[in-house]
Amino acid sequence: MSHLIVTGTGPTKRGLVAAISGGLSGLGCNILDSAQFNDEETGRFFLRMVIRPETGATRGDLETALAEISTRTGLALEAHEAPARMRMIVMVSKFGHCLNDLLYRWRIGALPVEIAGVISNHEAYAATVEGHGLPFHHIAVTPQNKPEAEARIMAVVEEAEAELVVLARYMQVLSDTLCERMAGRIINIHQSFLPSFKGAVPYKQAHARGVKLIGATAHYVTADLDEGPIIEQDTVRVTHAQSAGDLVALGRDVEAQVLSRAVHAHADRRVFLNEGKTVVFPASPGAFVSERMG
Repeated sequence: MSHLIVTGTGPTKRGLVAAISGGLSGLGCNILDSAQFNDEETGRFFLRMVIRPETGATRGDLETALAEISTRTGLALEAHEAPARMRMIVMVSKFGHCLNDLLYRWRIGALPVEIAGVISNHEAYAATVEGHGLPFHHIAVTPQNKPEAEARIMAVVEEAEAELVVLARYMQVLSDTLCERMAGRIINIHQSFLPSFKGAVPYKQAHARGVKLIGATAHYVTADLDEGPIIEQDTVRVTHAQSAGDLVALGRDVEAQVLSRAVHAHADRRVFLNEGKTVVFPASPGAFVSERMG
């Protein structure tokens, strides 16, 4: 082991940080980075630490210590090897800007993920995906075959042992069953600054309202369309002189950046669900360093 990420969530009370840091110190672990948040509204506590065992502690030693601390504190504690790469499946339809951005960041090592394959309801990006040496799964979706198509999607996810599914402008609404089965493990990019403009044509709505800021929102997918807990958002300024088509074009860059930041945060174990919203801790030093330039 080199570095590990320790995460913890649970009811808040005094002494939680002391209990965790004391237990880790007793194992000879050095805490390299730490973030915590106590939500007094929900009564929940959230913690993320990056640690380095320095006196020969094994993974088993650490898990035993965390289990004992968990029993004493009531926290759900987990340890994850860093920089272990989270396996993910990307899903896309006809718009490829987010897919291409994720593929590039994955190729240069800028995201702590391993893309295990791409699913699409169209064949437009088969050559692009296969050119990156990745499996491409064309799964057409119609109102008549939706249950069967989603069963095939889940089979791809499970066979790939993917922990995360990313909807990179995948323009099919997932069923309630699939959303519940993958709760907290599907990230969607919405081409608007939620909750202002929902649905399939948010830029048209924004243009009709004469907005001066457009943006994008990355959120977890739930059965309530475009209502899932928000992970990341950003905006870009526009003027009255720009058309609805201009807004679409300007929005592409924002969408790609917001989605990649959300994927990074999730894969880096920095996002915690807190009822209907999220706690997102800042990245540790060096978290954004790419392994290669291009």
